Amino acid sequence: MSFDVLTFDVLLRQATTRLQAVGSPSPRIDAEVLLSHVTGHDRTWLYTWGDRHCPVWEHARFAALVAARAQGMPIAYLTGEREFWGLRLATSPDTLIPRPDTETLVEAVLARAQASEGRFLDLGTGTGAIALAFASEKPNWQVMGVDIRPEAVALATRNAQALKIVNTQFKVSDWFSELAPSTQMTVFDIIVSNPPYIAADDPHLCQGDVRFEPRSALVAGADGMADLLHLITTAREYLSQGGWLALEHGYTQAASVRHALACAGFQNVESMQDVGGHERVTLGHL
Repeated sequence: MSFDVLTFDVLLRQATTRLQAVGSPSPRIDAEVLLSHVTGHDRTWLYTWGDRHCPVWEHARFAALVAARAQGMPIAYLTGEREFWGLRLATSPDTLIPRPDTETLVEAVLARAQASEGRFLDLGTGTGAIALAFASEKPNWQVMGVDIRPEAVALATRNAQALKIVNTQFKVSDWFSELAPSTQMTVFDIIVSNPPYIAADDPHLCQGDVRFEPRSALVAGADGMADLLHLITTAREYLSQGGWLALEHGYTQAASVRHALACAGFQNVESMQDVGGHERVTLGHL
């Protein structure tokens, strides 16, 4: 296939029209992000120098990415990165895409991490987003992230190395399976998780980016509550006295998570709202 030599403005207009036609929620931004990724120029440069001609090889690569996006492929998988908590993280189809709503979880635990040092555990770490965000703010804490998928652990480790965040460790574990309870190295002051919490028949699984994300990181039994309940009943064996457990969950699950935490003996249980005003994070302490 041959490509005409076109200006950046024209390429962006064409891509925006194509993405708009297939129902992209942010067609212009998608086009700008993809063209910035291909050319190495930021979006401001594209606005300023939009009348310049795009090299043919960059046009071809951009066209391929736009075509993939038109099929629904997430931007974060196409560019291989996503910003979270001000950190630029590598992404892959082996992990969930970090989302702004999850920053609510980071904010909640940072507000409760008053000690100058401690031990922090992120269960189902994926890209390492939560662990790395916390570690970047608390360099004297020991931060561990675990995931059942070796590919996710490798990705989180690479992100830590790229960001030069040295107070982290990532390992393969099915939740707590590789952590012996109540030993010096496996007692934590804060445990967090963004576990699978979507019911298998939820229609949202057929919409948007989640169509391309690993189903094992999205879906849980018991109408999405199975993993949340497992973590609540098990985490106390790995928490220090006064330690906090904080969980991200679906926007309709807050009351159920609060009830489960209270029944498991956690105190000061409360839920926090995400940027959209939904109860997204619930936490309590021993």
